[in-house]
Amino acid sequence: MPPRTRGGYTSSAPRRRPTGSERRRRVQLREVEPAADRDPVEHPQHDRDETEEVFEGAPGGPIDRCILRSFDKHIAAKIWLGEDRAPLKLVNHGAKLQLWELGMERSRIYETVHRSGLASLTSCSHRVTSRPMLSAFCERWQPETTTFHMPFGEMTITLDDVASILHIPVTGSMISFPQPLRVDDANALLVELLGTTDVEASRETEQCRSPSVRLLWLRDHFSTITDASSDDDIMFATRAFLLHLVGCTLFADKSATSVAVVYLELFRDLSMVGSYAWGAACLAYLYRQLTTATRFEVRQLGGYLTLLQAWIYEHFPEMFSSPDMSYTESRPRALRWRPHVIPDSLQSVRERLDRLQISEVCWEPYVDHRAEHPLPDIAWYSGCLKCGQVVEPYHPERVLRQFGYIQTIPPRPFTPPRPDRSILLEQYWERWTDHVLTDQSRGRRCHYSGSGESVPEYMAWYDRISHRIVQPPQLRSGFTTDARSSLPSHAASTSDTRAARALTLLRLVISGGKEQSVDVFWGALNEAHGILAGSDETSASHSTPSPAPASHSTPSPATLPFFSPATFVYPPAASDDPPPLIVPPPPASVAPPAASGPPPPLIVPPPPASVAPPEPALDSTASTTVYVRAKRKKKT
Repeated sequence: MPPRTRGGYTSSAPRRRPTGSERRRRVQLREVEPAADRDPVEHPQHDRDETEEVFEGAPGGPIDRCILRSFDKHIAAKIWLGEDRAPLKLVNHGAKLQLWELGMERSRIYETVHRSGLASLTSCSHRVTSRPMLSAFCERWQPETTTFHMPFGEMTITLDDVASILHIPVTGSMISFPQPLRVDDANALLVELLGTTDVEASRETEQCRSPSVRLLWLRDHFSTITDASSDDDIMFATRAFLLHLVGCTLFADKSATSVAVVYLELFRDLSMVGSYAWGAACLAYLYRQLTTATRFEVRQLGGYLTLLQAWIYEHFPEMFSSPDMSYTESRPRALRWRPHVIPDSLQSVRERLDRLQISEVCWEPYVDHRAEHPLPDIAWYSGCLKCGQVVEPYHPERVLRQFGYIQTIPPRPFTPPRPDRSILLEQYWERWTDHVLTDQSRGRRCHYSGSGESVPEYMAWYDRISHRIVQPPQLRSGFTTDARSSLPSHAASTSDTRAARALTLLRLVISGGKEQSVDVFWGALNEAHGILAGSDETSASHSTPSPAPASHSTPSPATLPFFSPATFVYPPAASDDPPPLIVPPPPASVAPPAASGPPPPLIVPPPPASVAPPEPALDSTASTTVYVRAKRKKKT
């Protein structure tokens, strides 16, 4: 039987893509005859073809492009093929907010701003943003999943992050506009809501060449109004200030100088400004800006970059952050950090992220902040976020580790509906409590807080569908032709994950101090051994611990299956990494287990400064060099 193609007829010729008319006919049929047992609001998606397309792998991954379908146009694919671009130009208005402050003489304006829920934006915006750091993270953003694809799994900015970092509302009415605003409509809106004349409004939109106004124009016309002015002037100035505020923060576009007049419609009724879900709209807008910046030809990044930069500081504190020691938990978390420009180049940041380990991530950074700002239930919402004509999917099931749960293989991401289906989206958003992840979908919590655990099969699946390494091996710093490719294989990635989980577990126990009982240490060692011995290559002799000698009531370190005194190597004395777990050697009465083959030599830690160094061997150049240097240093 000849195969059935997408056009709806049978032929022996290869399959072809459906034409536009065929797609429209399918959409009409589906809209006329909906399934009786299906809620049209339950899963808002684009209409998809009945036959799934088959995608070939890309160089450097993904092997299976069933998820990242547009990867060919991604900046990471271009970098892997040898093409590169400079760090993105960042749109940041942190300094402009200081040019229009609300003091005691403008208390009536501040009261309205405070009731809107946006007052925290006046003080928490970063004046400095790091181009290499934000550009490197933008290269890891994937539009299909709206997540950052890190070497160990996916991460993203959640509604919980927005609420904790900015302290703005994430629940409320969806920010929606019926259609894009035309220039004539923008002029009429300026006259009605800001009290300008037709001539002033037309002159301003003509200068912007769009239905927008300059931020400078708003400050020049309305920043001088005080409480002594008339009620109408104060109302106009309040709307102008709010428009200036969201244009500098939540909805900063790539014009870098103006703000769209369409947002002024949200401030028509000043008593209703606090009823909008500003945090959800901000997140949708930032998602779209990151998606646009993943294209190779794009050179600029908009959106509220304070949110993105503070999110990086929170989850990667050891790599990029500089904390403010005067911070208190009652303030937005964006104020916890001192923003600075990192001295590294874009390539250097790429390589640091390529080498990033799962133990270097702070998965739950807001534990101390929960007393002041609990986890909002809407953070578990799985659906679409909307900001005007921007609609983006939101998938908390892909980043369960950021909520303290064990990461499982998530379902395929859904495609959001078109913005013109606003009624569908608003109904879905209004019933968000029906679309949060259930306890069954969340799965099990991590054994230890912040351990970032995942199911065993997750990394093999992730390695197949993702592009984990951005910088090609042949383009890395210090690469030579004899160097082995550092692309991790499936087996290596799985073993790396086990090692990271075991190290995280041991560090958590060690940080608890000596006051803990022996049972806690013994249980942690046993669990770490179980994690490390989970591979198929582990021998049967290592699957169960050796029996303890009869002369001891508790097992000695020598009886642990992963400890061998003859092969134990002590780490260097000076290191920036956290101290590893060093097991002491067994007592002399206990014989070490027999080792297969000649054991490597035991490396003894360096002697203390008070002990004289041993006499160097004449046939050892390295030892002689060390001894001469030490002697010269002593003379000096």
